[in-house]
Amino acid sequence: MKTLRITLEGKTYDVAVEVLGENAAPVSPTSAPPVPVKSAPPVIEQPQVVAPAAGAGSVLSPMAGQVMKIKVAVGTAVGVNQEVVVLEAMKMETPIYAPAAGTVQSISVKEGDAVAEGQVLLTIG
Repeated sequence: MKTLRITLEGKTYDVAVEVLGENAAPVSPTSAPPVPVKSAPPVIEQPQVVAPAAGAGSVLSPMAGQVMKIKVAVGTAVGVNQEVVVLEAMKMETPIYAPAAGTVQSISVKEGDAVAEGQVLLTIG
């Protein structure tokens, strides 16, 4: 065992740690009682949201929110998984990606619009 002193958020803790390996020399622990240490919160990665397609190339909003940014214009050629719109919902920006390659035929919303889940954002043909 090896004793380490750790300072976390201004508080100092003595922690006993077992050293594994051939070259590890045993060290006697101090008389300090073990102190529970809070683990760090888990890191949550935001999943990529590919907008569902309906009909002939309609890109639908996967959630209710507000249109923050439209990244394409009518006539723009887009590739599969290219970011086309950014929505905001619950103070979080969510990029929306094209489900298929093609050319933007029409845009049904404008920046600042509130949208409902399932509403057509744009059409790719």
